[in-house]
Amino acid sequence: MTTSTARVLALLEILQGGGTRTVPDLAARLDVDERTVRRYAGHLLELGVPVESVRGRHGGYRLAPGYRMPPLMLTDEEALAVLLGLLAARRTGLVPASAAAGESAAAKLRRVLPKPLGRRLSALLDTADFTAPARSGTGPGTDVLLGLAEAALHRHPVEITYTDRQGRESERTVLPYGLVAHLGHWYLTAADPGAGDGETRTFRLDRITAMTVRPGSFDVPQAFDPVAAVQDGLARTPWTHDVSLRVHADVGHIRAHLPAHLATVSPLPDADVEHAGWVHVRIRAERLEWIPPVLAALDRPFVIERPTELRVLVQALADRLHQHASAG
Repeated sequence: MTTSTARVLALLEILQGGGTRTVPDLAARLDVDERTVRRYAGHLLELGVPVESVRGRHGGYRLAPGYRMPPLMLTDEEALAVLLGLLAARRTGLVPASAAAGESAAAKLRRVLPKPLGRRLSALLDTADFTAPARSGTGPGTDVLLGLAEAALHRHPVEITYTDRQGRESERTVLPYGLVAHLGHWYLTAADPGAGDGETRTFRLDRITAMTVRPGSFDVPQAFDPVAAVQDGLARTPWTHDVSLRVHADVGHIRAHLPAHLATVSPLPDADVEHAGWVHVRIRAERLEWIPPVLAALDRPFVIERPTELRVLVQALADRLHQHASAG
């Protein structure tokens, strides 16, 4: 929701409080000038809301007598779907701006639902829990997310201000192909003509601080898959550590501990009799400390090809486990 849309709705809420509100009072409460208040009142009229203009010394705006916003009519299943959707979006870290927006929307929904249904949904929210912890990452700005979605739909170039993982800020004009939600973050996959290599780029939306739609249009490559492009872009991201392992286990067993977004798993050549039953595992990571416990959980023979620091950490974990097992 844009700032202007939010203020139009805020104007409607004020007018629903009853009585005539002067233009100066409305301007002060909405933090806009008086001309903007009149424009917002015009927007409400266009939406079919009967806003009346009252002339005179104490004039201003009011709603037509007897007008009430129509109640929100949802079945139990529809209300449950909306409320759980808000909750899931908040816990996955995909809500733009802040979790407060999701909480506010859920509270408004419960207020306009029939009381018996509202009580049942509140009971669910008060008693339900989740095995996965909530993600605390900051979502993208609402204007950025919606602006990029519209630009991608209508195929308009956008100029973005972007801060990369090293904290370097740059401005570039890109061709937005699509938006992808992945592991608690929103990503934009786009062509970057300024790079000159013809490759698509992946940008995390919470690192885009500003965007402006530019004139012009472009064509998306035929059969382009935004999800595959984002996953491929993340896989090729240069990480601090490039871990290479050989593990004596089947792919399914390894995948139970190292899902696809964490590691690539490939069987060793069948002709290599010496390594029959072994697979090659490659992990790109910023930190190594979390890998030794995962290898212990695999409970299968493994060989660390690189880096040397991982061997040291695995040996240190083994020593601690031996000490704990021998205690007392």
